[in-house]
Amino acid sequence: MHETLTSQEIFNVAKLSRLDIDATNCESYASDIGKILSMMDVLADVNTDDVKPLTNVHDGVQVLRPDMVDLNDLAVNRERNQAIAPATQDGLYLVPQVIE
Repeated sequence: MHETLTSQEIFNVAKLSRLDIDATNCESYASDIGKILSMMDVLADVNTDDVKPLTNVHDGVQVLRPDMVDLNDLAVNRERNQAIAPATQDGLYLVPQVIE
């Protein structure tokens, strides 16, 4: 269990850290940091005995579907997408010229 921080302690830490904070906000900062520390106490009480440590976030394997083109889907999607496009011609999107 942590002790409650005072606004004077917050102001002193800010001064030592070379942070320019308004002394009138120190009480609010002390309250907010107190809430954070209270949450840390709650997390510290969680039983993690049966939880295996995660040594690397890349240990998990993403199961991917085969990368195969479905020509039927391609035609349907093209028609649907080009229906809302500003300009198309012969199955292609027409865009303004950007290079002269």
